Amino acid sequence: MRKMRTYREYLFDIFTDRDEAIGHLQVALEDYQTHGNTDIFLFLLETVVEAQGGIAELAKQTDTKPKVLSDALISHDILLIDRLGTVLKALGYRLSIEPLEVESLNFETATAGGQAAPTSLSENQDTPPQAVK
Repeated sequence: MRKMRTYREYLFDIFTDRDEAIGHLQVALEDYQTHGNTDIFLFLLETVVEAQGGIAELAKQTDTKPKVLSDALISHDILLIDRLGTVLKALGYRLSIEPLEVESLNFETATAGGQAAPTSLSENQDTPPQAVK
């Protein structure tokens, strides 16, 4: 007898492929922008994160505390995506998900000395970012 998988298990298998994950997230983002449903987008985003190594792996890659990333995915506060969507829609724009070049996936930025320094998302976590002038 064949073992049945859950839908989430099926998605894990699909989302290990980066292109598949991007395609599904783009469709979910378009659905969000049309219907305002963040639940589907957040479900798929969380599933993609889990399928591609989980919170712990993403935290290592981005030099962020796992709790910060986890809280961002499960927060019930007004979501940043909602705020961005509202502002961008008012400006006549919309969000889009596009793949980065493979070379840029190491989450490092070049410094003036020519050496690479890891990008940190965890610095000043409780302080809002300053506007770029």
